[in-house]
Amino acid sequence: MSGFLSRRLRTVALMATCLAVCLGPAVAREGRPLFELGVMAGGGYIPDYPAADESRFRGLALPHIAYRGEILRSDEKGLLRSRLIHTEDLEFDISLNGSFPVDSDDNDDRNGLPDLDWLGEIGPRVQLTVARAPAGGAKVDLELPVRAVFSTDLSDWNYQGIVVAPEIAYQHENFLGEKIQVKFGLGASFATVQLTEYFYEVAPQFATATRPAFSAESGYLGTKVQLAAFKSFSSRWRGFAGLKVDLHHGAANEDSPLFKDKTTFSAGLGIIWSFYQSEARGVE
Repeated sequence: MSGFLSRRLRTVALMATCLAVCLGPAVAREGRPLFELGVMAGGGYIPDYPAADESRFRGLALPHIAYRGEILRSDEKGLLRSRLIHTEDLEFDISLNGSFPVDSDDNDDRNGLPDLDWLGEIGPRVQLTVARAPAGGAKVDLELPVRAVFSTDLSDWNYQGIVVAPEIAYQHENFLGEKIQVKFGLGASFATVQLTEYFYEVAPQFATATRPAFSAESGYLGTKVQLAAFKSFSSRWRGFAGLKVDLHHGAANEDSPLFKDKTTFSAGLGIIWSFYQSEARGVE
């Protein structure tokens, strides 16, 4: 495989991960195909980095691949994950996450600083159901992902620390009786110093009259409030949408000259067309 093609394939994988992150996961439905192949298209308006005061639109059109095996999964909860424990009220898996790159020349506050590369995350996640509606369909989950973070320009990879992001989420499989799956979540993020330096550090050689040098520290990144929805229009056409508010009040590095906005917003939507679905049913 040529180097160019290899880089393109890695780009597609990372972009698919990032879109799932930006739009948020949807809850699972029963009786779906074990394997699906199709096309996914969508877009979102997303901040450049946590507490940035500049945002931009990101649009994608990508292959859609879903696999719903007992252990190996590729579904609405993640591009690729390994579900090691799964009971009615407990799930433990290894999952991925990620975010888009930022060209520092396109961001006034970061102008002259190194670019922010693609970020990928991998690590264990525990999901515990703490409450269920008597009639079924609705539940409240406590999720605890702990992930190692890596940055990449698609040629080199660099370790960027650990992020811990506990979240409590209300999920409903048939909201308002309209076969709409929804998730409403409230969560917080905490990071080690390698990741906070990546976002907020200003080394002395990059300091200016309006951007003083700053040494970042580990700790609280912010709190997110997110709403995600997933609607099936037919067996082959599905739509999804997400809204997210990030609150960075009291964050560990709010004194950084790169920490600009304590409240940021993200929004996105998209559609999935599955042109092939296996007759075998997946494991939910």
